[in-house]
Amino acid sequence: MSRMFIDVREPSEYARGHVEGAINVPPADIMNGAAALSDVDRDTELVLYCMSGARSNMSMQFLRQLGFTNLVNGINQDHVRQKYSV
Repeated sequence: MSRMFIDVREPSEYARGHVEGAINVPPADIMNGAAALSDVDRDTELVLYCMSGARSNMSMQFLRQLGFTNLVNGINQDHVRQKYSV
């Protein structure tokens, strides 16, 4: 099974540090159709994170509407690094 890490913080926050291999898709991009994820299989495990888990939780709801089925709220960088050893 494939897995992607999605950092839903703003680009300035992402630039200050992020999980290795994570792509930056801010909530505004997700609400506008998540073009950066257009080629991603809808059953790919997407682990979303931000600072507190709030933006990632909200973003998961929009991604579900776009047909993504395997969504995980990773909460923040530290949680993701610990849980997935990245």
